[in-house]
Amino acid sequence: MSTFVKIKALRQSLSSSEAKLADFTLNSANAIRNLSSVELAKVVGVSQSSVVKFSQKLGYKGFPAFKLAVIDALNDESSEPKLHGKITLNDSLEQIAEKLLSSKLAVLTETKNLNEAPAIEKAVELLKSAKRILICGLGGSALVAKDFSYKLQKLGMPAIAEPDGHAQLAYVATFSKGDLVIAISESGMTREIAEVVKQAKKNDSAVISVTKFGSSPVADSADVKLYSVAEGESVRLSSILARTAQDFVIDILFIALTQSSRQGRKLLEHSNEVVGEFKNN
Repeated sequence: MSTFVKIKALRQSLSSSEAKLADFTLNSANAIRNLSSVELAKVVGVSQSSVVKFSQKLGYKGFPAFKLAVIDALNDESSEPKLHGKITLNDSLEQIAEKLLSSKLAVLTETKNLNEAPAIEKAVELLKSAKRILICGLGGSALVAKDFSYKLQKLGMPAIAEPDGHAQLAYVATFSKGDLVIAISESGMTREIAEVVKQAKKNDSAVISVTKFGSSPVADSADVKLYSVAEGESVRLSSILARTAQDFVIDILFIALTQSSRQGRKLLEHSNEVVGEFKNN
């Protein structure tokens, strides 16, 4: 997972000293190649201990490991698609299309980089073994949840997506061991979704979270943590990019499930045939 991806995902939750280090790393990463932790602290205007804590917050043992990760990220960066600024009121349709395409490519790439194969594999196993599945989300996340429930139902899986927070909580109150909650929340802070997760864990049910990278009430209690990225640089794009990233995560899960289940593939083919026959009559 790219160091730059981690930093951007955690940027809003950093302390003032950590934010200075984050901004310096994103804007002047090449300079870090030749700096010690003491020198970096002096350049940025923070303490050396802040440099060490910042490195550890990103998941590295210390500054040397962080520095190596930055160098690796720089070597890989040339192939990464970039965001090209905000969509403005004066943009032409062609400019809007180009900026939106570039933004979506960047978000999809970073979301892919945030999710490691072992987490995806564990999520697939939980889905395959679940007795009942509740997919919960509010607002735009509820649309993603509903789409995922339709996909899972086509594979013969007992999944529902209820957009009402109270109904979600009432249903998960009946859950027990062997049941599964998939909690979708861009921020990971949605109060209603966090409460559903809390109730699920109280009932000894498994939880898969799909949130921003980093610590949050929803992700912290999850058995499997999956991540989606939505760049915050443009208010007009934010909800579109969030759904793009979330859809990408659930589509990975759906394809992995289809690939691993012969019975699921048969049911999917049969459901498609039934709908196709109806349309042709």
